[in-house]
Amino acid sequence: MGMGGGKGGGGRTTMSEINVTPMVDVMLVLLIIFMVTAPLIQQGVKVNLPETKAAPVEATEKKVVLSIDAGRKVYIGDAEVPLEELETKLAANAKAQADKEVYLHADRDVPYGVVVEVMAAAQRAGIANVGMITEPATGSKASNSGKAPSKGKPKEAKR
Repeated sequence: MGMGGGKGGGGRTTMSEINVTPMVDVMLVLLIIFMVTAPLIQQGVKVNLPETKAAPVEATEKKVVLSIDAGRKVYIGDAEVPLEELETKLAANAKAQADKEVYLHADRDVPYGVVVEVMAAAQRAGIANVGMITEPATGSKASNSGKAPSKGKPKEAKR
């Protein structure tokens, strides 16, 4: 048994390539995790939306959403805000002030007066545009210029 001499150094050589298989495995697992959790993040306050036959507005980026549930509680995103403080919270919200636009997501059973109060508070806070989020109309008479309504996605109509 002799010691290996020469250039090989005992038969060991250095690897000069990176094994990317474990990195690809990790990336695929992360992709699946994000795909599963993304719809869960989009959830908001559960409200019973009215149905309309309006054409959907394509939203390209996240907007501030005001929600009013059946108990007349007002939310900015997922955070509950007393109606008396809504104007000051919207005036302090950087995203709402930059866009000058919010979407209103009100339950069908909320009285019209409460919806108008929320819209007035948004207007006093300097929000110029208030979009109304509704559900697509269902039934045989529902048509959007010859197109069938997309199920499961809320439609947005600007005021």
